[in-house]
Amino acid sequence: MSDKREPTLRCGFTTGAAAAAAVRGALLHLIEGRFPATVILPLPTGEALTIPIHACSFTADGGAECLVVKDGGDDPDVTHNAVIGARVRLGAPPRECREAAVGNGANPGVVLPDFDGGRIRLFGGTGVGRVTKPGLEVAPGEPAINPEPRRMIRQAVLDVLADRRDIGTVCVEIFVPEGEAMAIKTLNARLGILGGISILGTTGIVRPMSHDAYIATIRASLSVAEAAGLDTVVMTTGRRSERFAQALWQDLPEEAFVQIGDFFETSLTAAATGFREVRIAVFFGKAVKMAQGIPHTHAAKSAMTLQRLSEWALAVSGDADFAERVAHANTARHAFEFIRAEHPALISRVGRAMIAAARRFSGEGFRIRGVVFDFEGNRIFDENGGAVS
Repeated sequence: MSDKREPTLRCGFTTGAAAAAAVRGALLHLIEGRFPATVILPLPTGEALTIPIHACSFTADGGAECLVVKDGGDDPDVTHNAVIGARVRLGAPPRECREAAVGNGANPGVVLPDFDGGRIRLFGGTGVGRVTKPGLEVAPGEPAINPEPRRMIRQAVLDVLADRRDIGTVCVEIFVPEGEAMAIKTLNARLGILGGISILGTTGIVRPMSHDAYIATIRASLSVAEAAGLDTVVMTTGRRSERFAQALWQDLPEEAFVQIGDFFETSLTAAATGFREVRIAVFFGKAVKMAQGIPHTHAAKSAMTLQRLSEWALAVSGDADFAERVAHANTARHAFEFIRAEHPALISRVGRAMIAAARRFSGEGFRIRGVVFDFEGNRIFDENGGAVS
């Protein structure tokens, strides 16, 4: 008997945890005059992480800064290995605190809840985005540092300063040196987050294959669309299908288009309130998987779907040889090449099944329209799945 075991995937930590750890490290450096190699960071879940501190230094204005290298574990994203920094300063008047932060290129700050002996002013520095549209967890005009990271940062201040009184204002500036370049690879601009990345995380831990960040982006996109007063959103699976959809519906604003990746069920469930119509615009290969009601359509998450497509091919055409060729095609894209030429009615069968599967996930809250593109962006199926009264 083989005793081979599946390798254990390594967890990482979020940008929010990295920022809070940098704050804790900078405070310790400032108060104790030492470079803490690691800090222990309590998490909202009751767990704690030991996070390495990459570097610390004193600043010219009497404060301190520390850097943390964000570790995505075995589920890396665009922020994996990003340097997340925090500058802290104690006792400065609020106006001076703000002027110093703005001088470093920071966004307008926010005041975190008061603590015994003072208050915390939090700024988003270089590489941290600024929110410009409603509908997100953070109000327009504020730095894109989400509520849970804010709470973790506040707790870091409370923990380190627990024995100090009358400290006055604690100035905290979070910065990401390469954040603006990283943000180009995200959907932040679509969400109205400009100038850098978001500081995110609800638990502080990145769990491999959890896809939490992508799902959060989908939900944020839907929230922004709803806050913009839109009653129609278009769900695509990636940038290429989105480009074709935007060319098709040029009357819709950018906020109406939501890239859902492989998260078919999750996206429809998240859109269950707030919209009158959802349009699903995808290529044939994804449509085949969606038509079979696969909740998560990544190849690694579902068996090859050609057998069911072959069964539909036989029902539509009555041609056993045709159905057999479908079953033995290399991919759905390969099958599409002869399906379109010989029995295009099968494409409509797939499209209608896709709409029906979407309806099962979403309920009856809105109208669903399904569009399937060929690989050059031409519509090969376009049907309204029924009006909602």
